[in-house]
Amino acid sequence: MEVTVNENNIEQALRVLKKKLQREGVYRDMKIHRHFEKPSQKKARKRSESLKRTIKLSRRRATVEGY
Repeated sequence: MEVTVNENNIEQALRVLKKKLQREGVYRDMKIHRHFEKPSQKKARKRSESLKRTIKLSRRRATVEGY
């Protein structure tokens, strides 16, 4: 991942870098891997994330089909 610095504007480059890292999910992975997670907890977390994704997708489909 690359971020170019224009006219020595480091603050803007940092903002762009943070936004890119957030979009890629790096912060979320860092938060998850900060501590050891038992296999049972990992399985439960993945199941809940999957459920959230499917619910969100079904809501999105329902709104699109409703119009």
